[in-house]
Amino acid sequence: MNIWRYLPLSTYFAAQNMAIDEAILAARIDDKVPNTLRLYRWNPSAVSIGRNQTLQTEIYSEAASALGVDMVRRISGGGAVYHDFEGEITYSVVAKASDLDNNTTVAAVVDPALIYTKIYGALSDALRLLGVPADYNTGDAKNCPNLTVLGKKISGSSQIISRGVVLQHGTILIALDLPQMFRVLKLKDVDCTQAVEIAKPKLTSIQTELGHKISPSTVANALAQGFKAILKIQLQENQHSPEEKNAAEKLEEKYHSNNWLLNAKLS
Repeated sequence: MNIWRYLPLSTYFAAQNMAIDEAILAARIDDKVPNTLRLYRWNPSAVSIGRNQTLQTEIYSEAASALGVDMVRRISGGGAVYHDFEGEITYSVVAKASDLDNNTTVAAVVDPALIYTKIYGALSDALRLLGVPADYNTGDAKNCPNLTVLGKKISGSSQIISRGVVLQHGTILIALDLPQMFRVLKLKDVDCTQAVEIAKPKLTSIQTELGHKISPSTVANALAQGFKAILKIQLQENQHSPEEKNAAEKLEEKYHSNNWLLNAKLS
């Protein structure tokens, strides 16, 4: 059985979280660290945008600043995401694609859809353990694959694949604060109040489905169990390597910079 490194639930600010994920990806590409599952939270709450998005069209940046909500650009694709400190856990998987898809070799072209399917299988199993049955949604040209409960999204993710190594990170919604979410996220041609009403039938959370509160640590434990069961791996709790820490500290400068936030092509 394969042994993966497990970095248990921890909390960082936005630039740190994205810098850490990129540092792990680089270290895995160079075979300096094993396949890794990391769980984390965002404090303060934050908005992340996809690699190819435009900040001004996705976020009310003045409102975000006034509310103390961080803004950051990911190296992965996908859409803008509100990361609520109280209401979400983010997972990050960094692994050789060949270890996630038995049909993929180092030289083969990686099929992102197959990777999504495998990882979402683990997430679905974790939600099942919590009493929330979820279905895999393959997404479309505008939306990455996601997990839904009776048609309502409960988990979304984004990916980057580099030199045969996958970084997939995504959200697990524990609770929803839709008014706060749409004070900072833009929906085209609608105001905050209208956006909340549009989102209500489209989003859900673990607490909404269960009808009671649940702790982040309980959700994190279920996630670890789901990954172990579905990927047939052992998780060995560990820490970041010294090289990863140094790389992440340097990468924080990029994720703090306006050049990267406003236009990734400039950095």
